[in-house]
Amino acid sequence: MNCRLSFLREKTAKLTTSPGVYLMKNQKSEIIYVGKAKNLKNRVTSYFRESADHTPKVASMVEHVYDYDFIVTDSEYEALVLECSLIKQHQPKYNILLKDDKGYSYLCFSDEPYPRLTAEKNKSKKGEYLGPYMSGYITRETARETNRVFRLPTCHKRFPEDFKKTRPCLNYHIHQCMGVCRGNISQAAYAEQIRQAKEYIQMGSVDSVKRMREEMEKAAEQLDFERAAILRDRIAAVKKAGETQKILDATLDEADVIAMAEHGGMQCISILRYRGRRLFDKEVFFFQEKNTTREELMESYLAQYYEQHRTEIPRTVIMEFFLTDAEMYEKLLQTYAERKVKIIVPQRGNLCQYVQLSKNNANEELALKFGRTGKEVQALEELGQVLGLQKAPQYIEAYDISNLSSTSMVCGMVVFENGRPLKKAYKRFRMKEYLTQDDYGCMREAITRRLQHYVAQDEEGFSRLPDLILLDGGQGHVNTIAPIVTQFGLHIPLFGMVKDQKHRTRAISGSGGEISLSANRAAFHLLTQIQDEVHRFSVAYMHSLHSKSSYQLALTKVHGIGEKKAQKLLLHYKTLANMKNASVQELAKIAGVKKEIAEELHAMIQEIAVERVTEDT
Repeated sequence: MNCRLSFLREKTAKLTTSPGVYLMKNQKSEIIYVGKAKNLKNRVTSYFRESADHTPKVASMVEHVYDYDFIVTDSEYEALVLECSLIKQHQPKYNILLKDDKGYSYLCFSDEPYPRLTAEKNKSKKGEYLGPYMSGYITRETARETNRVFRLPTCHKRFPEDFKKTRPCLNYHIHQCMGVCRGNISQAAYAEQIRQAKEYIQMGSVDSVKRMREEMEKAAEQLDFERAAILRDRIAAVKKAGETQKILDATLDEADVIAMAEHGGMQCISILRYRGRRLFDKEVFFFQEKNTTREELMESYLAQYYEQHRTEIPRTVIMEFFLTDAEMYEKLLQTYAERKVKIIVPQRGNLCQYVQLSKNNANEELALKFGRTGKEVQALEELGQVLGLQKAPQYIEAYDISNLSSTSMVCGMVVFENGRPLKKAYKRFRMKEYLTQDDYGCMREAITRRLQHYVAQDEEGFSRLPDLILLDGGQGHVNTIAPIVTQFGLHIPLFGMVKDQKHRTRAISGSGGEISLSANRAAFHLLTQIQDEVHRFSVAYMHSLHSKSSYQLALTKVHGIGEKKAQKLLLHYKTLANMKNASVQELAKIAGVKKEIAEELHAMIQEIAVERVTEDT
């Protein structure tokens, strides 16, 4: 408990209701948090109320507040601008701060008579550099694509020293290199190639094609048909490159495409920067804000990022989702850029594909952090969004009831953690109360027993609550189980997995009706995998019990073998194959019977085994 709370409450009671910025300070007068408010009194009061329900992060911040300052502004927008400036200046401990752990990459044209184009991590060697670029991947891909399009040499030969010393390599023969090593290309002609390559990188494929076409037409007019043919082939190569990749050829002229992914309590924001109709660069930032909405995180990121990159603000910012006050942030970016900037959230069309590309990059970056695939991260995030969950479900339990002609009533429980089956956590329930066919009753019994184990904490496998419970069934199953979860005082999202007539996943059912997942392919595939797995697991358990009960009933037909001795035999041998291979002496010893009874028992087992083989064939 903060011993300064009474002082802080008394001070806040006299605070103005105007918009402004507040600066929380610790006992050393260090600024630990900066925030903006439309109403300073209401906002600051919320931190120091007696019954305040703070997130762990905010509670920790309040615990360290010794005093605070404030600055009044004329509007909430002015408060936002000031907040961004102060956060950049003071880097407060409890604010969401932009951090990345990556260095810069560059494109280098080496300083030699016949320059080479390479991707570099630093400026350690002599040459002309383009950049810096935040994404090493995009830098390498740009170098690779430019070398391929303009057929620049990528070998380690030195020119002109190595002219005609060896035969041209394979790249020359497959038209991936112009063959400088032959000694037939002048330094001036090669320099022209390098100039066009630089234009291609700096201006994009559309503008470079336009310039090369003008040069080709000019060469044709001057009857320089050899140069015109070279330019023609180069234009064709650039166009072909644009058809097969998006690195150097995109329909976006100038835009930033921003999307977010979340997994395991960590968020990743990806920003793809398009300049001159090509993907120019990529940046990613990681956060661990457990109790912050994605809108709050994105708003804080947007303001801080562009405050630090004012000269790089594009004319269009494409977002994955709507902000709470998009107009205010649009105005902020326009102030930074000193020109018009538009924030848009596409709902359909080509721009949605670019948003998805940015989101895929964020998913892949998170996947690397957690040792998962991008598709697994995307599937969990999609599932969480479709179901309206506050965060992606990392720990999922699924249940299915299985029986055979009103016998062997069982329930299987499978667990998926981080999008993958966690088989060591699977559980099987053999019905004790409902021994006849009653799916609702059996599901009630299984869930009740599972939650009782959680309350008692008597078994490690049941000590953790799931982020999501999935029932193999529709609305009826959800309505049946929801009151049980409530009775235990728990708040676990609960949904049913609905199948079509061919036993394939069709939709998911909640308290508000059915939800289609057809538009969310990753989530749909994950749900199908979960439903298939829980069905397989429960059916396998049911068949196992049914087989054992059939064997046990057959064994009791032998005089001197009762239910207990039959069960003892089954527990010892576990399978019919093991029992079949046992000798008469072994059966007599395990069952505790005379040799005559063991011989009759051995004959019965052989007969059961033959019948089973006949059934299987």
